[in-house]
Amino acid sequence: MHHSERLAPDEVALLVTSLKALSGAVSYIDNVHHDSLLNSIFGMSLWKYGPDVMDALLELIIALAASNGKYVDSCLDMLVSNFMPPMYLVNTLKQPRGLAKKEQVLSRVHTALEGIVDLIPMAASRLSSVVVHRMPTTFKKDLQKDHLMYRTEVYVENILRLESGAIREFVGSRMLMAVVDMLIELDVAIGWDDILQDDSCKGIFAIELEDADEVAADDDNDENDYAELPRTLNRKSLGKNIVADLLDSLMVQTFEHLESCARNKRLGEVFETLLDSFMLTILNTYKSKFAQFVMFYACALDPEKCGVKFANTLVDRFVCSDNAVTRMSAVAYLASYLARAKFLSAAFVASTLKRLVDWCLEYCETQNGEMNPKAHRVFYSGCQAIMYVLCFRMRSLMDVPRLKSQLLVMPLGPVLKHKLDPLKVCLPSIVEEFLKQAKAAYLLTTSETFIFEDLLESDFSRDFGGLERLDMFFPFDPCLLKKCDRGYIRPNFVYWKHVRTTYGSDEEDSSDEDITEDFVVVNGESFMEEEGAGSLDEQHLDLDEFDYAMNKMSITPKNGFTYRFGGEQMQMPSRIRPSTTPESL
Repeated sequence: MHHSERLAPDEVALLVTSLKALSGAVSYIDNVHHDSLLNSIFGMSLWKYGPDVMDALLELIIALAASNGKYVDSCLDMLVSNFMPPMYLVNTLKQPRGLAKKEQVLSRVHTALEGIVDLIPMAASRLSSVVVHRMPTTFKKDLQKDHLMYRTEVYVENILRLESGAIREFVGSRMLMAVVDMLIELDVAIGWDDILQDDSCKGIFAIELEDADEVAADDDNDENDYAELPRTLNRKSLGKNIVADLLDSLMVQTFEHLESCARNKRLGEVFETLLDSFMLTILNTYKSKFAQFVMFYACALDPEKCGVKFANTLVDRFVCSDNAVTRMSAVAYLASYLARAKFLSAAFVASTLKRLVDWCLEYCETQNGEMNPKAHRVFYSGCQAIMYVLCFRMRSLMDVPRLKSQLLVMPLGPVLKHKLDPLKVCLPSIVEEFLKQAKAAYLLTTSETFIFEDLLESDFSRDFGGLERLDMFFPFDPCLLKKCDRGYIRPNFVYWKHVRTTYGSDEEDSSDEDITEDFVVVNGESFMEEEGAGSLDEQHLDLDEFDYAMNKMSITPKNGFTYRFGGEQMQMPSRIRPSTTPESL
């Protein structure tokens, strides 16, 4: 059984004959009397032998597993141990002939596993435990970088092969969760100290733009939008980080697996497992940095189903959970996702924002106290989420008349101007950017003057963020891992430098005076008067919605149109002829 030298043809023949003979005598093998023999069998590596020996050995392993339940775990462990090649073969396996050898071994291993599960169904649950137990230690720094990465990548490749293979019904969910757990383990091993810079005197939007210029200048091979690094994250510091490189490669493997699932119309099934894993692990992992992008990319592959379900699940967790930290983490994920996911429709973003605003309004109606960052931290996290999303999405919402009207009737005023004073508590840079855009869009104005001094954070925001600093948690900020960002995340991602703000100047923007003259609200919809447009009584209007709109508005034909917002009135020049009545409309 033990050979240290290359086998001669007659030695190969003898070994094959011996293994086949043992296969026919498994019922006589005793785990006590033949302990040495069993150890020799289970200690053999398929990577050392040719096809004939591999086939004879696997025939023996399957026979042993089927003969006695005592050997099932040992047989499974022996097969899973062959998921990773020996260290001395790593360089060889990267060559073309090495790839052929790799497929020879792994295809046989998986066929044997499927054979054992087919013969002994209970072996499936044992297999899952063996795979998880044998997962490599992913952050040992005493190993050579290339060898560590390659062996771990091959192991994950085998896990994903199980997830999509013939026995996925029995082991698929556990395998996918095991991969996510490994990604989290690697993610946590990359400390925040490795990627943070001290820019506490700058706001998050200013930092993102500055870092974009710096990194683009230092790396001619990177496209400019790749260099978007908010929240003082430093991509350049990850360049020589072995763990980050390994995580990058494993994320790419996972993305490719998700693409395969989408092609085979299995993405919905796999997404359910991913979502469960996210809620159990990633959501409550302290400031996870990269692993969450698996969810982001899965949603990008199916925005209408997976993308929507992810957001709705996060909203449900925010409004229904009993744990304050979990709720704050959920709404932080939601805000970052709605802001950054290019594949989400503006209409869906608007409807999700409405759920958040409605919850915040209900909370305000039950509170009579004053500002208290610690006592009302969940409320402040919700308010910050709303403002953060609108910093990215306000212009795109205001450009669509139907969505503009929805945004204008949201009770943002009563929420943000409540005595709990979220405008003073939330991150100064987010509040400042939000107010700047809201003023330009006539969405919200405040008589109070705020002096932000370009601060990234404040004492109030630190208080509501708590020890976890969830006030500073933006989990879908630009991905710092090169390969998974370039090939997968970037095409689906919104970068701050590409956001069109409401105060931005371009050919389509009107002056403040033009906006005041041309803005009309009818039937809960916003209309911009255009040259050649028909009169309002020629516009198509939904009469069912009109009754609702009339509850929000009052029409005074002589004095123009009055729009009520948060207890305040905004007077607009009327485009409704004095003779026009609701009935005729």
